[in-house]
Amino acid sequence: MASIICGSIAYDTIMTFEGRFQDQILPEQIHILNVAFLVPSMRREFGGCAGNIGYNLQLLGGKPLIMATVGADADPYLSHLERLGISRQFIKKLDQAFTAQAMITTDLANNQITAFHPGAMNDSHTNRVGDCIDHLSNNDRHIGIVAPDGRIGMWEHCHQFSQAKIPFIFDPGQGLPMFNGQELLELVDLATYVAVNDYEGEMLCQRTGLSLHELANRLEALIVTKGAQGAQIHTQD
Repeated sequence: MASIICGSIAYDTIMTFEGRFQDQILPEQIHILNVAFLVPSMRREFGGCAGNIGYNLQLLGGKPLIMATVGADADPYLSHLERLGISRQFIKKLDQAFTAQAMITTDLANNQITAFHPGAMNDSHTNRVGDCIDHLSNNDRHIGIVAPDGRIGMWEHCHQFSQAKIPFIFDPGQGLPMFNGQELLELVDLATYVAVNDYEGEMLCQRTGLSLHELANRLEALIVTKGAQGAQIHTQD
């Protein structure tokens, strides 16, 4: 089965501050905050929601087809996917932008400061699900995944999967706050499955005004992950 994964590809730059942020910040001067943290440890990882999902599906023997937008600096990431045997056919490179990237600094108390640059991810709507479908065999079964991405891209890709009658998983993740309750209900109704973590599940309920049980009745399944405690799968009555 081919899995068409719409979502972000990003670089994660991860740094460690060998102290505690609270020792460097003066609470009474927070209104004129101007600090710098020495970070002796730094590493760069290949990340992004579509990249991570595709990597893990490949490990499980699946056939991931990543549909994403990247910037002029994406060559190391694209080479990485090639080495893994993951198709880059539907990854669009935009030379006028940077690839999305997160700069994450963690202190010894495990507090984090993150800066995120969306870059080419904001143009994810320039990819069309139909372009991917046209290259697939009619005999091959397909499933779609809409993961965190540019807001317009997430919205349009959900509608495109629905119009193509391809079952798909709506996995809004950190993109969930970009949509209001009415918009989220529309996307839920288009989806076959919805996947959220515990916190996102609470936010989804608050924004839509529906319980997990009521949301599940609009889907084939609502999956709520709970970290080390596993996951709950809610199905229709």
